[in-house]
Amino acid sequence: MHAFRSHTCADLNASHVGDTVRLSGWVHRVRDHGGVLFIDLRDHYGVTQVLADPDSPVFSEVEKVRSEWCIRIDGTVKARDPELVNPKIPTGEVEVFIRDLEVLGRAEELPLMVFGDQDYPEETRLRYRFLDLRREGLHENIMLRSRVIRDLRDRMWDSGFTEFQTPVITASSPEGARDFLVPSRLHPGKFYALPQAPQQFKQLIMVAGFDRYFQIAPCFRDEDPRADRSPTDFYQLDVEMSFVTQDDVFAAMEPVLKGAFETFGGGRKVDDVWPRIPYAEAMLKYGTDKPDLRNPIEMQVVSEHFRGSGFAIFAKLLEQEGTEIRAIPAPGGGSRKFCDRMNAYAQKEGLPGMGYIFWREGDDGMEAAGPLAKNIGPERTEAIRQQLGLDVGDAAFFLGGKPASFEAVAGRARTVIGEDLNLTEKDRFAFAWIVDFPMYEADEETGKIDFSHNPFSMPQGGLDALDGNPLDVLGFQYDLACNGYELVSGAIRNHKLDVMYKAFGLAGYGPEEVEKRFGGMVNAFKYGAPPHGGCALGIDRMVMLLADEVNIREVIMFPMNQRAEDLMMGAPSEPTAEQLMELGLRVLPKEE
Repeated sequence: MHAFRSHTCADLNASHVGDTVRLSGWVHRVRDHGGVLFIDLRDHYGVTQVLADPDSPVFSEVEKVRSEWCIRIDGTVKARDPELVNPKIPTGEVEVFIRDLEVLGRAEELPLMVFGDQDYPEETRLRYRFLDLRREGLHENIMLRSRVIRDLRDRMWDSGFTEFQTPVITASSPEGARDFLVPSRLHPGKFYALPQAPQQFKQLIMVAGFDRYFQIAPCFRDEDPRADRSPTDFYQLDVEMSFVTQDDVFAAMEPVLKGAFETFGGGRKVDDVWPRIPYAEAMLKYGTDKPDLRNPIEMQVVSEHFRGSGFAIFAKLLEQEGTEIRAIPAPGGGSRKFCDRMNAYAQKEGLPGMGYIFWREGDDGMEAAGPLAKNIGPERTEAIRQQLGLDVGDAAFFLGGKPASFEAVAGRARTVIGEDLNLTEKDRFAFAWIVDFPMYEADEETGKIDFSHNPFSMPQGGLDALDGNPLDVLGFQYDLACNGYELVSGAIRNHKLDVMYKAFGLAGYGPEEVEKRFGGMVNAFKYGAPPHGGCALGIDRMVMLLADEVNIREVIMFPMNQRAEDLMMGAPSEPTAEQLMELGLRVLPKEE
């Protein structure tokens, strides 16, 4: 017999009754039923109930075992009594009578229990992640992640893509976040960088004549953590294709993602039609470039109903250039209590508040209520109601100013309204391609022009488009949104040097700076670069959606905490004096 096991803890069934077997695993739970000891023995594959009574030759040893001890048992498979069969587990028809036991690894007093669903502070869970990973929910999330990655890889190969690996030690590159720098021992005073993405390499793969590349790529960014973003590293399905348009990229990715979400979505509906929404339209209707389309609410501009009205705040606001009033319809939200709650929400988000109107039954039929309704009068309120398609029992909320000052709060308010009024459809994955992103943005204080998205994107209209106002230039850039999260980001690349120099010039990067930063790519583009484009899918975020989690750390095996610390391994740590000397570095003391 094998030294540790003849079967896993998920293998045994009624056909094994009478067999002598050997199992190894962890003591999940111990129960004492009147002198008979029952142990739920757990391994990676499942759970088997084993038992011992005073007739067992190792009964006294079994009495000593505790939760999470790692043990090996030999025993005889027995059928459970019919009334004791557990249909919830594959081994529920049988149990194993223990005839021999070996303790493979004792466990000290546990800092967190593996059995049960108790909540523990995240710091405890991360410090003892090896124990946390034994818990059923997290263990299954990590297995789901592995299955999803294998499925994506298979689908990409089946779609004619080839997997290549790119370097993990490279040069610094502007990808929208801070680099992790790596000091060079052989070149004192110089640094490598961990790649924020394989962006330049995958474009060079296209220039090299390969086609339809993909990679499950590790990416490293020194970012502030969020619930849906790791502060240090993440994995993405990285994709690039030659001789393609934006439509070709969409056509390649949609069946891959749709198939994966249908396979692992637990029966949730996956939309067949993935609309394409221009960035400007997404910001207007949803207040975000990653809208949750399960929520049917669409915001609308209602400025004309307030221009010159009796509501002085909005009327005066509209006299300023670049301002507008937007409405958030709230079907079913027509109560003063709900309206006051949403007004308080806006104040909590840093705005003065949110005006509102709600419609109710009055003595003479439908009537509009709320402070705004009294100020602007029945004609204007009726015009607003008709524009928004609202009725008795409905409400509308209003925000005004320059859109950049309130769009984000409006988008979050739309989400809260949809959830609180049960308008947001559950058990569904709703996708939308967000297209026509602006190439540039201006700093509000300095007016300096810089890239707003990927700097390597092709501007729509090519070289001619760069002659006008940079803020009017749109790029062949696109994101895929799903249920309120950005899942994919990509672009058709700028493969023409004259366009690239001019595009970077508008953002303040002269030719020498471009050649210094991107010398490899600039040099490659001199030798017959093909039109190409691609995208990257955030695997951690995708698995988070499939697992129905709201925190990305629930689908990463060994994540950092909110302060980008690895509590289990003690990172980041201080280097030794010898290491610093070898690298020619000195750590400056902290300023008091």
